[in-house]
Amino acid sequence: MVPVALTIAGSDPLGGAGVQMDLKTFAALGVHGVCAITAVTAQNTVHVRDIYVVPPEIIMAQVDVLMEDLDVNAAKTGMLRDKETVDVVCAIEDEYGFPLVVDPIIWAGSGERLASPSAEKAIIDQLILRATVATPNVTEASLIADMQIKTVRDMEEAAKAIASRGAEAVVVKGGHLDEERDVVVDVMYAEGKVRVFEKPRIRDGVSHGRGCCFSAAITAFIAMGESLSSAVEKAEDYVEKVFCHPIDVGRGRKPANPLVLLRQDAERWRVISEVGRAVEMLEAEKNMGALIPEVRMNIGMATSFAKDVEDVAAVEGRIASFRGHARSLGCPKFGASSHIARVILKVMEYDPDVRAAINLRYSPEILEACRKAGFVVSGFDRREEPEEVRSVEGRSLQWGVEQAIQKAMRVPDVIYDEGGPGREGMIRVLAQTATEAVEKVLRIKSQLKL
Repeated sequence: MVPVALTIAGSDPLGGAGVQMDLKTFAALGVHGVCAITAVTAQNTVHVRDIYVVPPEIIMAQVDVLMEDLDVNAAKTGMLRDKETVDVVCAIEDEYGFPLVVDPIIWAGSGERLASPSAEKAIIDQLILRATVATPNVTEASLIADMQIKTVRDMEEAAKAIASRGAEAVVVKGGHLDEERDVVVDVMYAEGKVRVFEKPRIRDGVSHGRGCCFSAAITAFIAMGESLSSAVEKAEDYVEKVFCHPIDVGRGRKPANPLVLLRQDAERWRVISEVGRAVEMLEAEKNMGALIPEVRMNIGMATSFAKDVEDVAAVEGRIASFRGHARSLGCPKFGASSHIARVILKVMEYDPDVRAAINLRYSPEILEACRKAGFVVSGFDRREEPEEVRSVEGRSLQWGVEQAIQKAMRVPDVIYDEGGPGREGMIRVLAQTATEAVEKVLRIKSQLKL
């Protein structure tokens, strides 16, 4: 059976928080999501305009009818606008007893109060004690624990204080603590033990729906049978990856995209397929041997989210010349070529759409053919390479690519160097896709009349 997770929360028409964010997160993690809506909001990326509270009996009816038919493995709460809403959620938990993740939302990220003062008190006095996991941010934790939080040590004390109110586990989120730091610290307290999670602060990342996404991820992992500690650990790892890739819509805060990891997996498959088609094109062409360097040829393509060598696919073992034909010695694989990967990653810093490259043998004739084919050509001289660059493994090629781009005042079609002591000269053809790179190579070859 597919695990089922329930969200009892408000509706966000933007799709960036609330029930919508929870359901997307559940789906992304392989859990079927169901919902009971507590409030309907009118909001966008800039502000919350209005809120309509769903009557308590309708909230209860939504859950009751689901429970008649489904086995809910875990549930979470989101926005609970008034005391009556909190009361009915407590009644639901008392009746059904599923593991409950409480995200004690008091304020929206844009500053509007989402829980009335009476709801706030009911959350603290009634709902926290029913929580399997409570996930307050620093501001909410300060309120619930009735203390100021200025340090990580304070977060630990607040987590313990909140747990003393009955929550089985507490995660205090530290995203708003010391926002000048490059590290975000979350603190978990469970079973008498403190655990600290650190992750890089993403300055231009997700700024809307973070708390919903995180608490929904914990709920999903609990629904799948993970222990509390494991569920929180996996949720921390999940959101660290997701929060790097916000959805750029509207004029205000950027919503999370819980499906981004699934899309990245799909894109990795498409990139591997694209490199495979490019290799087939090379192998089908006659008289390719004259273009293949002594160190052999390779062709690579990066994903749109590429950060390192493991995000760039190339041919394992490279491509050799056999009786004048190009023959791959292996299959396309991510991380197969640090040389091609470093070229592509540096180029993408200047133009993210140029994600493919192929290397050719250097000769004046081939270089002239590049120009005759109508390509923008730029190069670098290894003799000009500073010692501090030469002494760092892998830095030379990045320096050279940067020099060529700056000379051309754009990303060129071709970057070359004439080599140096122990370094074979090389021509590198750049393109948006691997097959486009091969098409450019074939245009160059046609100028050579091979």
